[in-house]
Amino acid sequence: MKNFTQRLTTLDLASNQIGTIGGQHLANALRNNTRLTALDLASNKIGPIGVQHMADAIRNNTTLTTLDLKYNQIGAVGTQHLVGALRNNTTLITLNLRKNEIDAKGAQHLGDALQNNT
Repeated sequence: MKNFTQRLTTLDLASNQIGTIGGQHLANALRNNTRLTALDLASNKIGPIGVQHMADAIRNNTTLTTLDLKYNQIGAVGTQHLVGALRNNTTLITLNLRKNEIDAKGAQHLGDALQNNT
């Protein structure tokens, strides 16, 4: 199994009911992973707490370039956590947040972060 995880660069776990706790476990694994470049967690009900763990994991990650979090009910609170991570992360190129109940406040947080996206 170790060789498999050392070569894995793309992981698609969309629509698997991972939830908050599963999101936390994946975030913990992502902190030490130096190979994964694409992670699809769409439609997993990760919520704002699970996204907080994910944000902490990607804050200093230098390999992940694509993260799909659509349909995860993260709301404005989850968006705020992601924005904090995006300020530090310089490798993430694609972030999908479609259908996450992001309100005007969450959009403002994202807008503020995007102003510094260079």
